[in-house]
Parts: sequence; structure tokens; C-alpha cells
Amino acid sequence: MPTISVDKADLWERLGKEFTTLEFDQLCFDYGVELDEDTTKEVEEAIKKGLPAERPQLKIEIPANRYDLLCIEGIARALRAFLQKADTPTYKLVYPPGGEVDLITVKIDPETAKVRPLFAGAVLRNVKFTPRSYASFIDLQDKLHQNICRRRQFVAIGTHDLDTIVPPFRYDAKRPKDIRFKPLNKDKEYDAAELMTVYESEKHLAKFLPIIRDSPVYPVIYDSNDVVLSMPPIINGDHTKITLNTRNVFIDCTATDQTKLDIVVNMVATMFAEYTEEPFTIEPVRVILPNGETRITPDLSSRQMTAHASYINSCTGLSLTSTKVADLLQRMAHKATVSPTNPDEIIVLIPPTRPDILHECDIMEDAAIAYGFNNLPDKFPATSTVAQPLAISKLSDVIRIEWALAGWVEVLPLILCSHEENFEWLNHVDDNETAVKIANPKTLEFQVVRTTLLPGLLKTTRENRSHALPIKIFETSDVVFKDKSKERQARNERHAAAVWCNKTAGFEIVHGMLDRAMKMLEVPHIGSTNFNAETGYYIKETSDSMYFPGRAATIFYRPPHAKRGALSGIKKSVESALHVSHDLEIGTLGILHPTVLEKFEIGFPCSALEFTLEPFKKQMQQVWTSDN
Repeated sequence: MPTISVDKADLWERLGKEFTTLEFDQLCFDYGVELDEDTTKEVEEAIKKGLPAERPQLKIEIPANRYDLLCIEGIARALRAFLQKADTPTYKLVYPPGGEVDLITVKIDPETAKVRPLFAGAVLRNVKFTPRSYASFIDLQDKLHQNICRRRQFVAIGTHDLDTIVPPFRYDAKRPKDIRFKPLNKDKEYDAAELMTVYESEKHLAKFLPIIRDSPVYPVIYDSNDVVLSMPPIINGDHTKITLNTRNVFIDCTATDQTKLDIVVNMVATMFAEYTEEPFTIEPVRVILPNGETRITPDLSSRQMTAHASYINSCTGLSLTSTKVADLLQRMAHKATVSPTNPDEIIVLIPPTRPDILHECDIMEDAAIAYGFNNLPDKFPATSTVAQPLAISKLSDVIRIEWALAGWVEVLPLILCSHEENFEWLNHVDDNETAVKIANPKTLEFQVVRTTLLPGLLKTTRENRSHALPIKIFETSDVVFKDKSKERQARNERHAAAVWCNKTAGFEIVHGMLDRAMKMLEVPHIGSTNFNAETGYYIKETSDSMYFPGRAATIFYRPPHAKRGALSGIKKSVESALHVSHDLEIGTLGILHPTVLEKFEIGFPCSALEFTLEPFKKQMQQVWTSDN
């Protein structure tokens, strides 16, 4: 959840009342946000010591989906409505005297489709900035960039002094060498290719470079005199920078996602429309799409939704009338009226500043907040229920308990690891079809989501190598694989793994751990004398570069006949010499190769075991259901 800092005295002035820290903390709690810190004491102590100090700040933690609370303007508006000190403002689009014909126009070039195809804009006329409101204007853009914009990947915001440029504008895409301008706060011109090198050393901008660096063309916004306004999502031009003296502000937003684009342009425009000469008025911009169609942005129309008093009462345990519910919703910045045709229905107009309202349950939540969560009645449920664990969780618990009783120690490494640890250090090759990779990792330690539990176990062994031998540790947790058949293009898979480290390799030890786990899962062993058994498990020698040659085995599982071949996502083994095509390859065990141990800086022999629990999930669920 994001935390924002607001000027304490400024907020009291906007709310028309001074609060004690305790009173404001309670107000925040009632509204659904949290007061994280009041810096008044620190500021007073600094002043007593003669040290420089800022004005007292209130640090407030807000929900991640409340973009309208990311600045003091939005928080003050929301709390004033909640305290019933003011009505929710009505945001209006105001056209120039000549109507739509005189609107500022931005034409999108078809080439932008290669890199960043979407555009929206707005104009704030006759703005009067103060140093604090100006700082808040810049800070809101940064907060939105870090939040909904996902570090400018989905949306990038640019703000410009409209009086320094000449419309109409064009949103173009050109080769890096063909874009040349003086970027913000620089004293000379660069072409776009040079800027990529210049900003590599600037921490606050370097993280955005990968968004367009490898594109054949870069997006750029020009005015009618070919003055560069911006090269999104990297930097604005110095020519158009806004200052305290700026009176007319042009807002540009470029994006790869239409929904997020609409939300962001609405937020920036509405939050600071209170500083225009006629408060809460915004001049729209006409955007000409590559296909010739025209779009007017921003769209400040309210969304109409229907709520039902009966539904809200059933969720909250209250007995409110529709009129009372409508009054509560007014306190949460909605415009609500009772339907003239159905006394149970409430017509709710959702303002453009509340994109978090998606369903009737969101309206119910707002009504409950306005009523007060602490005021809701406490009731025992009408029925008594006992939760049942997921089959995969119960499977994991069986393994965890048995291995712990055997004297092994459970560990919990991080689910992210480096690319080297997941592949090269295990003597495996990345096929680019297996691991989910982090697009812009912060550090080399967290580059991929692990596809095996062994890197975490081996790193734990390395960090505890000073402990007495043997080191015997295990983990039962999820790994993640790419899976294009899934909605999110990835799937979780529950694995169990163990590592034995001692002066001797201990292949028989991890083999015994496998046997014990299978015994507790009631999976019989298939040997040479009963190889035609209907179900069970067996191991077969394999060649895996992670293990010592001749000291590795693949674990096979033969599901019950009725379930053969029905397990999605589990890798089937190639047809063996015995032509058992339905047996599943579920894991491996063996003595780790010396090069693997060397890379993980482990100086003693180690044996490892890892297998998936997914094939047993359905079978065990049936067993436990029948037992219950």
C-alpha cells in the first residue's frame, strides 16, 4: 500500500479544523486509511537544536486502488465529503469559445503502433500554483508512475507550459538518430540514441530506459514548429517545463493500455482542476487516431450503477432504508438517489475519480465505511462450518510431518532466485520456455521465479556449512512454470525436496526419504517382481548433468488405471523399454555433481531429492473424502 506525505497545516486548513494526532488517527481509521506517522515532534526537536527542518508532515497509508488519494488535494476532498463539510465537486469539460473546432488537436502517427500507440491529453487553464501545490502536482505524477502506471511501462505522464508551444501537436515515432532536442534540466541538445547513454548513469531515469531502448522507433511529441514536448516515457523537453509562473498547463499521457490511460489522465486533470480560475473545469483535447477517427479526452462523465438496499443490508447485518443508504454513499463522494420505480434500488453516479468501484460489492463496502465498521452489529453465523484443507496442502503436511519426525529440518528460502542459480549452477540449459523471468529485476539475486527447490536448499546449506554434519534439510513449497494454456500464462506446482550434506554422499539416505514419503502417501513400491502392478512408484537410472554420472535416478509414478493420462501439467516420460507409456516422470534423486557443489561453495558431498506432489492430489482427495 502506498504511503504519501501531506503538509499538516495545509490539510487542517483544507478540512477547516485542527485535529489532535489521536483524533486524526481515528478519522483515518474510520475512512479506511491509516495514519502512519506525524512528524510534528521530530520537527520541533530539530528546531530546538537549531537544525533545518521542514514543516510537519502527516504520512498516510492508503489503499493501492485509491488513486484519488495520492495527493493532498484528493485526500482533503474525500475527507471533507466524509465529514459532511462539503459536497463532492462536479468536474466539467469547458470548450473554447469556438467550440470543438477550436480544441487543441493532437494527431497520432501510425508508426507509434510499433512502440506506444495510445494518447490522451487535457488542458488546465489559468492555473495559480503555489510552491506547495506545484510540489504536489509533480509528486502526484511520480506516485501515479510508480503505482497504476507500473513505472511508466503502461502509462507515462508529461506536463508542459502551454504558452511556450504552438498547437496543433503531433504524436510521432521516429528512429532514435532522427529525434534531437534539449531534455529537461540539460544545457545542450542530444539525439535520442545519445540520451540512452547519458541517462544510464542517472538512477532516477535509468530504470525506464528498457521500456523503449530496443524499439526500432522512439515515441516523440512535437508542436507545429517542431519543438519537442516530450520523448515518452523517458523525459520531457526543457523548452516546455512548467514553473510556478505557468498559467496554462498541457497534460499529455501516452500508453500501452487504454483503461489505465483513461484513469491516469482523469486523475491528473481532476486533482488539480481546483487551481484553475473557474475551479474544477478542464479543457478537453481532440485526439485524431491513425485511422482518422476523433476522440475527445478526458472523459469526465459519471458512470451509473445500481445498488440495492437489501443487498447492502444482507452483507452488513443492518436494516437501513434506501434513503439512508443513499445518504451514506454521498459521504463517500458518490451521487446517489433512490430509484423512482423501485424503492429497493439506489441509482449511484460514480465520479471519474473513483475507478476502483467495479461492482455492487464495492458500493456496499463504501456504505459500510460511511456507517462505520465498528458500528456494524456483531452476530454469530447461523450455521457452524469447519474448513477443509486443500488436497495439495494436506499432502504437503503429510510430507513435512514425516520428514521432520525423521530428524530433518524444514527451511523456507525465497521463491525468487538468480538465473544462474536456477540453470547454469545446476548444469542445466535455459530453453526460454520454462521459467517465468522478472522483466526489470532490481538485483541479480532475483531474476527468475524458481522452477526447482534445489537452489534454495543448496544456498541454505552453504550459509550453514559451519554447522555440525550431517546437514539434512527439506522444503515443500511451490515452483512456477510457464504455461500458455493458463490465463496468466503460468502455473504453480507443489514440490517436495530434500538435501543431505555429509562426509559421505548418502544416496541411500535420500532414497530412504523417498520411500518413507511414498509409504505415508500410501503409494506402493513397484519392483522387478511386480512391475505390472496397477499403481505405484519406481526409480530408474538416468543421466542428468546436475548429478554425478551413474549416481542419479528418475522417479516414476503409475497412477491408478482410471486416472492414467489425466494429470494436466505433469511431464510424461518417454515410452520406456518396457513400453509403459502412462507412467509419469515426477522427479529425480541422486548425488550432486562436484561442479554444482563448487558453484554453491559447498565443500562436502551432497545428495538431493525432488519430486512433484501434483499427481497424488486427486487420488488422495478421494481417500480423505471417503474417510470423512
